[in-house]
Amino acid sequence: MLNDLDERIVHALAEDARRSYADIGQLVGLSAPAVKRRVDRLRATGAITGFTVRVDPAALGWETEGFIEIFCRRNTSPETIQRGLERYHEVVAASTVTGEADAVVQVFASDMRHFERVLERIAGEPFVERTKSVLVLSPLVRRFSSGSPT
Repeated sequence: MLNDLDERIVHALAEDARRSYADIGQLVGLSAPAVKRRVDRLRATGAITGFTVRVDPAALGWETEGFIEIFCRRNTSPETIQRGLERYHEVVAASTVTGEADAVVQVFASDMRHFERVLERIAGEPFVERTKSVLVLSPLVRRFSSGSPT
């Protein structure tokens, strides 16, 4: 569990991972070396797992986004689903879920036909009984760090 100061540092990095320790220090009231020590500790404990860049999918040619609900055959483990989906570079997120479906998969594709081919390939996986998909018309809210749950 992060304390308030660590959480503020994480939020600053989530907004811009290239932000300097001095800049973050000004935001949270610490010196740059103190921020660096806290970031190093957060990395060492696994609270921060890495730094990345966020790219608009359309800039990379991914114009179509959709979600696929996967309904699996009996006794399919999450590990089997994960192994089956890892091969698809179009899959950007996949999670097991409650409800009727066993998993929900977020997919980016270059166009509708590409999405259809990915959907057909996923539906053909041996562990998949059936799928149900929806296409995204307009993304309304995308958060990369939403703060603490309290």
